[in-house]
Amino acid sequence: MGSARRTNALNTIGPHRQAPLGHFISGRSVEGAGSTTDVLEPATGEVLGQVRDATENELNDAVAASKAAFAGWSATPGEKRKAILHRVADLIEARADEIAEVECLDAGQCWRFMSKAALRGADNFRFFADQAPSAADGQSLPSQHHLNYTSRSAIGPVAVITPWNTPFMLSTWKIAPALAAGCTVVHKPAEWSPYSARLLVEIAHEAGLPPGVFNSINGLGETTGKRLTEHRDIKAIAFVGESKTGSAIMRQGSETLKRVHFELGGKNPVVVFEDADLERALDAAIFMIYSLNGQRCTSSSRLLIQRSIYDAFVAKAAERVEKLKVGDPFDPATEVGPLIHPRHFAKVASYAAVAATDGAKVAAGGAPVAEAGGGYFYQPTLYVDAETHMRIAQEEIFGPVLTVIPFEDEADAISKANDVQYGLAAYVWTSDLGRALRVSNALQAGMVWVNSENVRHLPTPFGGVKDSGIGRDGGDWSFDFYMETKNVALAYGSHSIQRLGV
Repeated sequence: MGSARRTNALNTIGPHRQAPLGHFISGRSVEGAGSTTDVLEPATGEVLGQVRDATENELNDAVAASKAAFAGWSATPGEKRKAILHRVADLIEARADEIAEVECLDAGQCWRFMSKAALRGADNFRFFADQAPSAADGQSLPSQHHLNYTSRSAIGPVAVITPWNTPFMLSTWKIAPALAAGCTVVHKPAEWSPYSARLLVEIAHEAGLPPGVFNSINGLGETTGKRLTEHRDIKAIAFVGESKTGSAIMRQGSETLKRVHFELGGKNPVVVFEDADLERALDAAIFMIYSLNGQRCTSSSRLLIQRSIYDAFVAKAAERVEKLKVGDPFDPATEVGPLIHPRHFAKVASYAAVAATDGAKVAAGGAPVAEAGGGYFYQPTLYVDAETHMRIAQEEIFGPVLTVIPFEDEADAISKANDVQYGLAAYVWTSDLGRALRVSNALQAGMVWVNSENVRHLPTPFGGVKDSGIGRDGGDWSFDFYMETKNVALAYGSHSIQRLGV
């Protein structure tokens, strides 16, 4: 692990390794006084540095800064917000390699994917920047005797809590629309991968965001996260992470009637019918589970194959999985890197015994990488001949693990695809247009891709059903969350009013 990119990443975060990483409040760095947690490099197991858990006073300071800045930022003309957010995007693009290198370092993500992730973050800022001037626009809704019109206004200071798997991109996905809408933000990134979040908030302020508009605090979910979600001055919570954590956040915010937006877990099916383009289906299925080290909410973690093509498809899949290149995330040839943390590594590894107990067969992988040194590398794994009741077919493993299940016909495919508590994404492969429409309509998922992997189009809604979340991101759906809608009814003076007490 001695590549030039790794050295660059260490140099980028160098100033934040000399002392525990604190917070960024009201436009300045705050050292912090809370307890510390080690930040580990997934590829080596080495300690990169420490991150502070915000004290209650530090958290209160961040929220107070956000509250104080809200009036000015929400009143800032949309065109000016647009210009500042485009400047953020410019600076992200200028530092894209630095950001990607940091993601490889503290999140263990592979360079071949992270090299473009920062640019996707810039795209997020540009897209929502362009919407800022019209974010408050509403509708004209005339009736016979009244002219009704709607308008929108920013809801207030909001909390954004993001995960560790692709921390920079997911932070921009939530924070950009909040800022474009006129909200102020308190961001809590994951404690396992905090460094790119610090780069983002520093870039935003270099671009001209006023102090207090965007604050970043570090800390643990059970302390800092809990205080943030319970804080009375936080008006809404945007969270990406585990379903169990989302449930806890909903409880914590209920006393203050907070609006919540949750992008939670997934156990997403990719359904391959016998009439599909099987080579493209295989490419997509392999990519969607093993890229990003399997740590992706929209991963195709369940592969449902029609019985007539099952044996041949599984054989080709196993051959591909065995050939996946596992190794140094900074190596451009690496396809699967390490898992994020020893705790998560232990969770993923524990499913080998679960699969054996349930009766699934191992077609590839199924164990830690023997030559991993101190890193958290797990073999790309393929379980076959599984049934829907098995835990490996029901639970979100969130690693490079694919479970294959046979199905008989269209009805059986729909039944098995829906037989989980999650409903984030689904993928359907068929050359029959009617079948594509029928199955897409029947699948219990917030998003369905037909004959495609997950290809995001920013104006479209992103989110899940069942235990996979509440609400939608993307396009105008993001503004519906970060803004309040008001209706004004203007009377023409032509309607009769009932007279009482005459």
